[in-house]
Amino acid sequence: MTTPAPHLARPANIALITGLTYLMFMMFAMTTDAVGVIIPEVIRDYGLSMTEAGAFHYATMGGIAIAGLGLGFLADRLGRKWTIILGLSLFALNSFLFAVGNDFLFFACLLFISGLAIGVFKTGALALIGDISTSTESHTRVMNMVEGFFGVGAIIGPLIVTQLLVSGASWKWLYVIAGTLCTLLIITAFVVRYPERQTSASDTFSLKASLGLVRDPYALAFSALAMLYVGVETAIYVWMPTLLKGYQGPAVWLALYALSVFFVLRAAGRFLGVWMLARLKWTLVLLLCAGAILICFVAALIGGQAVAVYSLPLSGLFMSVMYPTINSKGISGFRKAQHGAAGGVILFFTCLSAVVAPLAMGAVSDLFGGAQYGFVLATGLSLVLFVALVFNHRRDPAGARLNALNAEY
Repeated sequence: MTTPAPHLARPANIALITGLTYLMFMMFAMTTDAVGVIIPEVIRDYGLSMTEAGAFHYATMGGIAIAGLGLGFLADRLGRKWTIILGLSLFALNSFLFAVGNDFLFFACLLFISGLAIGVFKTGALALIGDISTSTESHTRVMNMVEGFFGVGAIIGPLIVTQLLVSGASWKWLYVIAGTLCTLLIITAFVVRYPERQTSASDTFSLKASLGLVRDPYALAFSALAMLYVGVETAIYVWMPTLLKGYQGPAVWLALYALSVFFVLRAAGRFLGVWMLARLKWTLVLLLCAGAILICFVAALIGGQAVAVYSLPLSGLFMSVMYPTINSKGISGFRKAQHGAAGGVILFFTCLSAVVAPLAMGAVSDLFGGAQYGFVLATGLSLVLFVALVFNHRRDPAGARLNALNAEY
């Protein structure tokens, strides 16, 4: 006997809610994806190795991972609105503290707390996407639009840091700017009316129930895909600026702004992905993009800096549709009342990879004496991802489950 899907009252201001969700993702991407530009400055200022300086990335991702798995159920228990407001408030307060610090460990602690805050409001936002979607296909398109705005934030963040450094200001002001934008989002979130859900007695919103999803083969499969993809992507936005440092070829300008170009292409590709997914099967879209990413990484390894300066930023165009589609299909494979917990589980494994993969790449690079050696590991991950998506396209193991859950929308 199946439990009827909970009734969802869709408010009239659905466009405002959707816009607020887009802006949340854009705001926090300004900080998380600017780390590749900040790390070289941290290495110079504090005399750190690549592995040590990478803590500016690991700390945030570790906080997001812990919040995703341990607090993901809050979106289902407290409701989307109050979970989002809670996370945004912690993020804003924490961001303003960057202005008063000047110690590496202090900044690392702030980044960890920032990650916890992001994990809270992001799982609330991921669950909200299910509430404003009308089908599993619609869910995937909305997720790509959301991640498109994330991509816009990922463009703005590095550009702000670059401009701050050029003008002689500290990179710390990026976090003050993000905290100010976050404060405006909090005020907006307070006055917006969110969808209201009438839950059934069988719905359980607890840490135990959330951890129970870890044993679900469906959640594990999509978490594994997310881990592989994120391992490949973090090689770009954490270590590409270091790999291209010292480049003296004809594309000096491109080497300087390679990370921004990557993010521009990734953002543009995510909006294009909405169009592609409306016309092609999602499994085929992922397979084609994974193949193109693999080619970009292999070309960078064979051609060195002279080719990497072109091929690695170009990979952003093909990475664009990967994560939002994997994430969407993983979340929408569960009932809407479980979307917060499901999003938290996938987010945990995503961030686990975002910590472990660049840490391993940094350690390998330090061991062998160059960032190019870390990219050998990243290329291996892209190969495994491609093989997994070949299987996914040929067998489509998630198809039946996704079709069955369309009835809830």
